Amino acid sequence: MENQTQNAFRALADPTRRNIVRLLSSQDMTIGQLTDRFDMTRAAVKKHLTILSDGGLITVEARGRERINRLEPKGMAPVLDWLSYFDQFWDDRLNSLKEAIERKQND
Repeated sequence: MENQTQNAFRALADPTRRNIVRLLSSQDMTIGQLTDRFDMTRAAVKKHLTILSDGGLITVEARGRERINRLEPKGMAPVLDWLSYFDQFWDDRLNSLKEAIERKQND
């Protein structure tokens, strides 16, 4: 699980890959369609897609000669799990602060 989390964060660390994820969130796309959206070569886009696939964030389906890239929502689970720890951390801290302020006001 740790390796999967690390791969997902590595994949999301790059702004181009985050943009690819955003694009794929609205529709499945081929490498060619994605390349048209960026100022880079097809090979560069392919490298980004490989990292996203290794991170479990996308899946690639062969349809004839085309390879269709699709967002894999389950791939975000390790990232969301990791972030949820901090949600709880800050909820606990803010609740403690609220209680301290309320005690101070009642004194």
